[in-house]
Amino acid sequence: MNIKKQIPNLITLGNLLCGTIATIFAVKGDFVGTAVLVIIGIGLDFFDGFAARLLKVQGELGKQLDSLADMVTSGVVPGIVMLQLLVNAIDIDAVGYFGIDEYGRSGSNLPYLGLLLTLGAGYRLAKFNIDERQSDSFIGLPTPAMSLFVISLPLILEYSGYSFFNNIVQNKYFLIVITVLLTFVMNTELPLFSLKFKTFSFKENIVKYLFLIASLILLVALKFVAIPIIILLYIVVSLLP
Repeated sequence: MNIKKQIPNLITLGNLLCGTIATIFAVKGDFVGTAVLVIIGIGLDFFDGFAARLLKVQGELGKQLDSLADMVTSGVVPGIVMLQLLVNAIDIDAVGYFGIDEYGRSGSNLPYLGLLLTLGAGYRLAKFNIDERQSDSFIGLPTPAMSLFVISLPLILEYSGYSFFNNIVQNKYFLIVITVLLTFVMNTELPLFSLKFKTFSFKENIVKYLFLIASLILLVALKFVAIPIIILLYIVVSLLP
């Protein structure tokens, strides 16, 4: 076995492990633990590709494994988080099974709408694997960006201290609209720049560097509230001529 070839795959499996544990945390409602694990997983997702290019061991196995790991970390997890947010927003005891939960209590099927994000992520990742146009840029919102947007919402609710933002995140109509929009934007023909660096030249990557600097400033100033703003900024900057 060529150990060098397996290094990127091991990093990818680290992403999958983080996503699997984050799924458990999301089901339990531990959104801080969920966010930490998703962020680590997304970081590993970035570095597996970087490691593959650095070691010159890119291959079809790594490509497929990467999408499978992303499906968990940036597909299953945000779907469950959105489901939990909808449960809280409509103030029910539990998610219903055709209107009744396992204890015979009145429930609701509406929170299952959050899993539309999971379906949208799966469809996008499948398209990504067969779309040769997305080697240097993206078409549609990448699943990690969608995941970061969603996992930031319960953190905003818990730690932002801004009642305005808290009221928005607790509004079921806002959550439904965000779910539908994110699912759509992931799978629409929307050209977006990639944050992967082939070189570290400032001139060749000026848009990426400026975006990262602006993101850092927003994070320092607004903390968790900055995350969805950064995702929106990413879309806007990508659309600029």
